[in-house]
Amino acid sequence: MILGVSIYEILTLTSILFFIGVYGFITRTNLISMLISVELILNSSVVNFVVINKYLFPEVLQGVFFSVFIIAVAAAETALAIAIIINLYRLISSVEVKDTEVMKY
Repeated sequence: MILGVSIYEILTLTSILFFIGVYGFITRTNLISMLISVELILNSSVVNFVVINKYLFPEVLQGVFFSVFIIAVAAAETALAIAIIINLYRLISSVEVKDTEVMKY
């Protein structure tokens, strides 16, 4: 138990967050909200790494190092995605997914 909360409660919460992110990614049509959904998925996996590492190997920090790596990759991915979205908005004046199909031709 971490701070009086069992591992089952934390894993249930992160599973709910993960599936909210998946649902948001599938159902949203706005590029920004899809990016937020991807970040929600990545953050739930980060919490899972830390909790499972703390539960299985409390003296080793491998889960924390993986989490820091995932956070760094997520930050780089977000910066790149925001730059692409800003350029798309300048080109077609919209951030909707259906409007980006114009870029094909």
